[in-house]
Amino acid sequence: MEENKQEIIDEKDEQQEPEEVQGEVVEETEESQGEIEQLRQEKEELNNRLIRLQADYDNFRRRTQKEKEADRKYRSQSLIEELIPALDNFDRALQVEVDSDAAKNLANGMKMVYDQFKTALEKEGVEVIPAQGEEFDPHLHQAVMQVEDENYESNIVVEELQKGYRLKDRVIRPSMVKVNQ
Repeated sequence: MEENKQEIIDEKDEQQEPEEVQGEVVEETEESQGEIEQLRQEKEELNNRLIRLQADYDNFRRRTQKEKEADRKYRSQSLIEELIPALDNFDRALQVEVDSDAAKNLANGMKMVYDQFKTALEKEGVEVIPAQGEEFDPHLHQAVMQVEDENYESNIVVEELQKGYRLKDRVIRPSMVKVNQ
């Protein structure tokens, strides 16, 4: 009998040990699952950060490319802004009536220089903004006066007071105009 009791006790001990081991295995599996889930989340976060970083870099690269293109396209803008008043003065000087042959020769020489000057600016992409007879456009024209003239429709430029210029698609100086009401 004692042997039976001893066997029963041994069997109980054996049964309890695997249960405890199984409990630890279950706890370790739950801990492992938690660690695996945490590692997955960290991986996803790092992956998302990497994707955002790549997108930011691509955006930066595109933005700097556009800025470089704009710099090349408008590189001569500051020079042109400085030269336009000289062009205006040439234009005014050529409108003066001259009588003597010497003055006519001087005017012809100025006209040749003026034409060369305009040609050089045109090669760089400078255009005169059309004004007289055109519909008023606040992006291209600066209205300094309004008049009432039956010969023109409403909102039409009657007279150009100062020429306007644009470099390619950018307005350098708007035309100063009189507009019909």
